[in-house]
Amino acid sequence: MTQAMQLGKVADQSFVGRVRTTLARRTEGRGVALLTVILIGVAFFEPLVFTAYQVSLGRIALIGIVALGLTAVILMGELDLSVASTLALSGVVMALIPDIWVGILAALATGLVVGLINAFFVAVVGINSFIATLGSLFALRGIAFVLSDEAPVSLENKDAGIAFGMPLVGPITPRIIIFILVFIAIQLFVSRVRSGREFFAVGGNRQAAYDAGIPVKRRIFTGFMISGFVSALAGVINTLERTTADPTAGSTVLLASFAAAIIGGNYLKGGRGSIVGTLIGAASLGILQVALTLSGVQVPIQQIFIGGILLLAVTTDPANLRAVLGSVKSLRVGRAKPQIPGSGS
Repeated sequence: MTQAMQLGKVADQSFVGRVRTTLARRTEGRGVALLTVILIGVAFFEPLVFTAYQVSLGRIALIGIVALGLTAVILMGELDLSVASTLALSGVVMALIPDIWVGILAALATGLVVGLINAFFVAVVGINSFIATLGSLFALRGIAFVLSDEAPVSLENKDAGIAFGMPLVGPITPRIIIFILVFIAIQLFVSRVRSGREFFAVGGNRQAAYDAGIPVKRRIFTGFMISGFVSALAGVINTLERTTADPTAGSTVLLASFAAAIIGGNYLKGGRGSIVGTLIGAASLGILQVALTLSGVQVPIQQIFIGGILLLAVTTDPANLRAVLGSVKSLRVGRAKPQIPGSGS
């Protein structure tokens, strides 16, 4: 009897230990906490959000699509600041081609080429990804302005764009379906496909990844091309729904998509994060933006909210908190260290 009780206790401890280990490995905690707070706040102050399904889901999808592509790069410890400009340029390229299907293919190809160029500068030339993609951000936006003659470009086939924006079932539009498919594809890639799982190894310890025989440069190329392709896909969706390509499009997407990825628990230095966390972060910011818009809050003020949330997410990262606590502890120990008599001047 006693032995059975002890075995049961060991099994229970083992189960609890497994649960604790699982929770410790998950990175979506901050995203879940923020989403909960936002849902409670919206329920009290702007409950109309919960009835405007199409608007809310559409906003989540636009932020989420770009953020999912960004996550593939962030997992490797890299950054892609060119996503918003890629979105704008791909939309302009698409609108300039009369045949809508050829335009879509050209736009998606533009995103792949942008990702290829960014990866070349990062993986081959050795330029820091922040600097390389910052240059791409300005260059691509400039190209979009030149190609569009600094004016919006209307689609030749406006009927196709209007049809694309119509709901298919209830509030579900093609944009939302594409977002779900992109989420499933990238989630399966980084969790089930060997090359996708190696993104974590590249971000966690690059030298160790090299030593293990992982083709690091090839993985960097893959990540940036995913980011470029997904950003171009967002540009195609945006252009179809608006029936017009605007060279200034995506100006608010960069901050929101980065915030969604970081809020979802993706570590900026790489090696830790999840696609599910990015989905949660995108849902949080999408609902927040719709609520602020319905409340009459202007876009610049919304950016302040998003920036504040992003800062909170970065400062509450467990690694950052441990570093801060370690610094505080060292400072306290240093102050409490007894002075040796006669050692002072």
